[in-house]
Amino acid sequence: MSQEQEIEKSIRLMAEKAKLASRSLMSLSTDTKNSLLRQMAVALEEKKQFIQQQNQKDLVAGRGKGLSAAMLDRLELSDKVLAAMITGLLEVAALPDPVGEVLNLSKRPNGLMVGRMRVPLGVIGMIYESRPNVTVDAAALCLKAGNAIILRGGSEAIHSNLALAEVLQDVLAAFKIDSAAIQVIPTTDRAAVKVLLAQDEFIDLIIPRGGEGLIRFVCESSRIPVLKHYKGVCHVFVDKSADPLKATPIIINSKTQRPGVCNALEGLLVHRDIAAGYLPVIAEALQSANVELRGCPESVALVATIKSAMPSDWGTEFLDLTLCVKVVASIDEAMDYIAKYGSQHTEVIITEDYSNAQRFLAEVDASAVMINASTRFNDGGQLGLGAEIGISTTKLHAYGPMGLSELTTQKFIIYGAGQVRS
Repeated sequence: MSQEQEIEKSIRLMAEKAKLASRSLMSLSTDTKNSLLRQMAVALEEKKQFIQQQNQKDLVAGRGKGLSAAMLDRLELSDKVLAAMITGLLEVAALPDPVGEVLNLSKRPNGLMVGRMRVPLGVIGMIYESRPNVTVDAAALCLKAGNAIILRGGSEAIHSNLALAEVLQDVLAAFKIDSAAIQVIPTTDRAAVKVLLAQDEFIDLIIPRGGEGLIRFVCESSRIPVLKHYKGVCHVFVDKSADPLKATPIIINSKTQRPGVCNALEGLLVHRDIAAGYLPVIAEALQSANVELRGCPESVALVATIKSAMPSDWGTEFLDLTLCVKVVASIDEAMDYIAKYGSQHTEVIITEDYSNAQRFLAEVDASAVMINASTRFNDGGQLGLGAEIGISTTKLHAYGPMGLSELTTQKFIIYGAGQVRS
């Protein structure tokens, strides 16, 4: 049997086992799931030495491959990172369980009681390039929502991810729960990803998490529904009625708190009526924070330190201290610009005009639309979800940060008393 055939056989078997395990998870009580998560937190602490030994293998290999200091930092499972993972497990255990919640139960004219019940999605496939802590975070959320998960992390973290999965699986086995509920693909061969994406018979949803290239590859290759976001091109529109005392800290926070994340600001739109007075103020504040500004001809004419933007700059996710600036004539021009260059992630209006605020909320298409607040609030923890598995800029079936509820679906439930359809 060739290596490709071996990989195909192995991944298919993992998917079959995950599907079977998902059925057993559906009936787990909230108390059992919470006990599992708490015991997993204990196990991570008890197995810390084993996990860090395996993590060292990845770090040594990473140094040998010339990974940057930033990448090695993301890869390291330090005491601090492990402590955060343990805390994360306990936080998920403390969250309300969405599974089994009954919504909109009502009585039909024929006496039938009809409602909808939250149920697990089934099997989640997750493909990610992120830190190995994502392995535990994703597994915890899927388990609490009653889903089995197959994880395919980056090749640079293979030993770390397998070690973490082993610890979590041992806890499942101790509770006499099918350990196939949490699986990590054990090969770094890229062929495994394509095979995984073909298992539509067993896997219900794929969640990719990483760079735009990875996500586009997954979307183009998958036979399974994909929840994705390609990038975060987020904008702030400063309306003519904006309060500068609100606007400046919002813009600074949106851009500079963590410029390398998907909810960081990438485009600043300023209404023409206030641009002459406000643009020099905000430009000075941004440039004092080491932000490079690239602007339209009108903004360059108003502020000499703004560089002329190239056509390719508009709609770019810089993930750095670089920001596009454009002067717009109206809220309509601002919304047209957002529709053209935005990525349906996060859009903000700064305004004291109620009508404009409501128009912006209603007409701008993004997973989060905000009035007078930083783009950085588009985050599961900040929005009250407690934790998130990622942010979706698709609309089926989730839009925005995905917490526990977004890892479930709803089925109709009907209580009858012998009714037949005439």
